[in-house]
Amino acid sequence: MVELHGDERIDYLLAEENLRIIQSTSVFAFSLDAVLLAKFTYVPIKRGNILDLCTGNGVIPFFLSNRSRATITGVELQERLYDMALRNTKLNELEDQVHFIHGDLKDMPKTLGNGKFDLVTCNPPYFPTPKEDYKNENEHLAIARHEIYCTLEDVVWSCSRLTKSGGKVSMVHRPGRLPDLITLFRKYQIEPKRIQLVYPKPGKEANMVLIEGTRDGKPDLKVLPPLYIYQENGLYSEEMRNILYGN
Repeated sequence: MVELHGDERIDYLLAEENLRIIQSTSVFAFSLDAVLLAKFTYVPIKRGNILDLCTGNGVIPFFLSNRSRATITGVELQERLYDMALRNTKLNELEDQVHFIHGDLKDMPKTLGNGKFDLVTCNPPYFPTPKEDYKNENEHLAIARHEIYCTLEDVVWSCSRLTKSGGKVSMVHRPGRLPDLITLFRKYQIEPKRIQLVYPKPGKEANMVLIEGTRDGKPDLKVLPPLYIYQENGLYSEEMRNILYGN
């Protein structure tokens, strides 16, 4: 058994009934963003190297471990979250496949080497650093949500350096940053290849965007059908139920 700290709890990882995850309301609990990114992204099935930046408690690597036999590495800046990720690896007995690094994503090209990964995923901070008065008082949540230690350009630059030519980069973000994402992807030689907008329900504005690009790829962007989280009646859509709980 692994040790739990403070208000931590152990949850099942939704449809992945063989996996469990340590979470904490006050430190880190995964959201739909991570679930959708893990489902959306391409993964090498039998072999290769996958890197997840801003990994938090390791939720995306654990989701991907059920889709791929590739080696998966997560990078997390916050020591408390990194410790949760390590304990989650032990909890799920995935030490041979999933590994974590405590460090800054901006340092990873130097630490890990350029062009080493077949896939780099990231669920980055969404919001520019606010004035101190408006910043979340919880330091863990503030760092996860706001661009305090890295900007979107830092993230895309790191992804580009770490991904091998022909490899994939997948991210989830807010639709309002889509122009920035496309601009930065192309600035750093990541050609946008697939985009999907996620909507709370029909008739509402999109509140998430999933984007995947290919390092040194040729232009050919595909816009996927919209994904709706809820139906008009407030229940999960059929597609969302399949993502969360399986068929």
